[in-house]
This record gives sequence, structure tokens and C-alpha cells, in this order.
Amino acid sequence: MIIKRKIGLFFGSFNPIHNGHLAIAEYFQKNTDLEEIWFVISPQNPLKNNSDLLPEKERLMLVKAAIFGHPGFAICDVEFSLPRPSYTIDTLSLLKNEYPNYQFVIIMGSDNLAILNTWKDYRKILEQWTLYVYNRPEFHDIPYKDEPNVSFFEAPLLPISSSMIRQKIRKKENYQALVHPSVANYLAEHQCFL
Repeated sequence: MIIKRKIGLFFGSFNPIHNGHLAIAEYFQKNTDLEEIWFVISPQNPLKNNSDLLPEKERLMLVKAAIFGHPGFAICDVEFSLPRPSYTIDTLSLLKNEYPNYQFVIIMGSDNLAILNTWKDYRKILEQWTLYVYNRPEFHDIPYKDEPNVSFFEAPLLPISSSMIRQKIRKKENYQALVHPSVANYLAEHQCFL
């Protein structure tokens, strides 16, 4: 029997990537059987307002800056070549074909699990893929928690969001402690979100 490498797929717009994202990824790398964490940058989330979304190449540069030198973290820009908006099921199918010796696991918050029924082919995702779900305190009583492919984890949740950082930048407030220093430098140098 071939033992497949187990890869965690951490999907997101990463607009911008922040220390909360990194803390979750580090938790799953250190406390689960995942060998690597791939940050899957979504060019266009069908369920989100994209009005203040940085260009995908800039968000890729930010993720690259944040994870540089971190063993076990990698960038996955496969969705850049897929039709827009990107759907998780299409990404998963493509990765499964491209990497037959890898077993992919979806990392998501319980907030996303709560609205999984709005995703394209969500039943197929639940039946054919493993989901590692980190609990968010306001999303406990959620559907799908008894599905055999769904496992829950108490990852550390930092009180940070990308929208909070964008707001701080626009208000000229200090946000440097919320992001990796390389990300802070890039955001300031390129005047992102101003």
C-alpha cells in the first residue's frame, strides 16, 4: 500500500495575510498528521465582496513574504489558472489529478463549515475529502459536525482579521504587530489599501 503524503490546504483570500492565519497554520502543522500546509490563494471568492481585494499577484507576494523560510509552508496558486470565481471542488479535483501521491485535507473554520451548504457540490466535498475544522467560539451548534470526514481542533484564534488591518491602514493606525514584519514592509512600501 502506498502511503500518501498528507497536505493541509488552507484556502483564503489573504487580503492581507496576518498573524492569525500563520498561528492557525502553525498549529495544524505541529499538532496534526499534516506534513505540509499549502496556502491556497483564492483570486475571487464567490461568497465575498471583492471591492477592496488586492490583485492576486500582490496577495501572492504577501503570502510569500509571510512564510519565507518556514519549513513545511508552501504557496499554491493553482486557482489563478481556473475560471472565476473559483470553486473549492474544482481546485480539489485538479490537485487530486496533479498530485496522485498526496492526500489533501481541507483546513477551515467552523464559520465556513456552518455555511458549507452554499458551496458548489458541498456533499461531494463532505463525502470525498477530509476536513480539519478549527472552532470559532460563535459557531458551535453547526451542521455536518457528525460527518465521518470532519474532525475538530482547538487552534489558537487571535483577534485579528484582514478587514481590521485594511481599516487600520486607511485610518493611518498602527497595524504592524498584527502581520509579519515583511508583510508590514510590503504593505507600507506599496501603499496597499490606501
